[in-house]
Amino acid sequence: MRKFIGPTVLTISMALGLYLLFMLYISGQTMLAAVFLGLLTLTTFVFTSPRAYTYRYLFPGITAVIVFVLLPMVYTVSIGFTNFSSRNLLTYERATQYLLDETQRVESTGYALTVHPDNKEYRLRLESPDTGEVLLTQPLALKRAVPLTVEVAPADPVQAPVLAPPLPIKDIIALQKDLKQLTLVMPNKIELRMVGLREFGPVAHVYKQLPDKTLKKIATGELIKPNFKTGFYEMPDGTKLEPGFKVNVGFANFVKIFSDEAFRGPFLRIFVWTVVFALISVATTTGLGMVLAVLLNWDALRFRGLYRTLLFLPYAVPGFISILVFKGLFNNNFGEINLVLDALFGIKPAWFSDTTLAKAMILIVNTWLGYPYMMVVCMGLIKAIPSDLYEASALAGAGPLTNFFKITLPLIIKPLTPLMVASLGFNFNNFVLISLLTGGRPDFLDTTLPAGTTDLLVSYTYRIAFEDSGQNFGLAAAISTLIFFLVAAISLVNMRLTRMNKA
Repeated sequence: MRKFIGPTVLTISMALGLYLLFMLYISGQTMLAAVFLGLLTLTTFVFTSPRAYTYRYLFPGITAVIVFVLLPMVYTVSIGFTNFSSRNLLTYERATQYLLDETQRVESTGYALTVHPDNKEYRLRLESPDTGEVLLTQPLALKRAVPLTVEVAPADPVQAPVLAPPLPIKDIIALQKDLKQLTLVMPNKIELRMVGLREFGPVAHVYKQLPDKTLKKIATGELIKPNFKTGFYEMPDGTKLEPGFKVNVGFANFVKIFSDEAFRGPFLRIFVWTVVFALISVATTTGLGMVLAVLLNWDALRFRGLYRTLLFLPYAVPGFISILVFKGLFNNNFGEINLVLDALFGIKPAWFSDTTLAKAMILIVNTWLGYPYMMVVCMGLIKAIPSDLYEASALAGAGPLTNFFKITLPLIIKPLTPLMVASLGFNFNNFVLISLLTGGRPDFLDTTLPAGTTDLLVSYTYRIAFEDSGQNFGLAAAISTLIFFLVAAISLVNMRLTRMNKA
């Protein structure tokens, strides 16, 4: 029985994979479907071929790296070379079809609508108030909310089907979403669309496509040409029609970051603050953690176990909870910190509206969140230092500061350096802290972009991608690519320092 479990699981997995592949293909994701097909084929080969037996244990991990690391990274970088935004979401073909499907009502009398149930389906009866002409549809299965084109024919006065009583207005309202998806084609090829709860009216397409792919506005005869540099169909006077479409813009987004003043100004200021924030955070967390580690390794200190537990608690509490607690503590009007300062000194600092105070607040909170880790690491490194060195120092009459700067610090700084570099990379992308504490605010007053004085590059990228009215995903992806290379450089430095320590 057990020998059938593996093949059964593999068969079910392949069936689900083929279903997902089919869904990707019919949704228009051809490239993604091709990649998934290759992955599915490789999976089948690895788990069925005896020649690939040795790779079965490595394959899941390698696949996870490709799917969850490499593909998102490649996709993000590729978006950085496009104009992908909320105004340019569609492909050229879909944007063209959207404009070709656009219709407007013709100045003509509409048809009064009644909807009649027919078993589990419905018949639509249209009657002209001017001529009394009656049109009927075949039974329709509504409640699908998908576009549907249906031919209507004049009702035969002799052989016309007996219709059930028409639906009341409340039932028509329930079917309104489905009725709006209908296009009824009359015998003379005039199209009818729903123009009111009880009316269908003739409509005409606004644009038609010429052989050279140019669109022509039927009412005025204006020619509308696609601009593959901007990603829009443009009128002769330069007016852009929406929706736009995605096009490759090369390095335009990267050039815009450094050449366009609207982007360059905030970007450079935020970049400088990101570097300063990361460096100060590493210095404060490492410095405080190291000092506390030295104090907690002092043999004469009573209740050291209790102090260690209490000082480690900030690291045990989830970071987002601590951040939200501090956000309440620093509240300008009701926070406990301002209440104490007001009682002692008569001041109530504006932590969230003053740029300098907001940055100081961020550094204080980040130090609180980061020092326990450095403290625990330094405690372990100090324990590894031979006690003979401190005994010899005591015989020479050296004090605690001499022991720290001459013995402790030189012996722990080398193995601690890679961790400090890793901490620098983490703080470079510390999105959660900024998002939950200040949201990047207070904002710059000299720019129209969503950029704040406390934004890091990663939060600035997020705001460009999801908070800007234009939602410029391409520009955000370009900035993300730059951040990736910066963090990659930090990682390479970390690896180099690690190799140096091993040597």
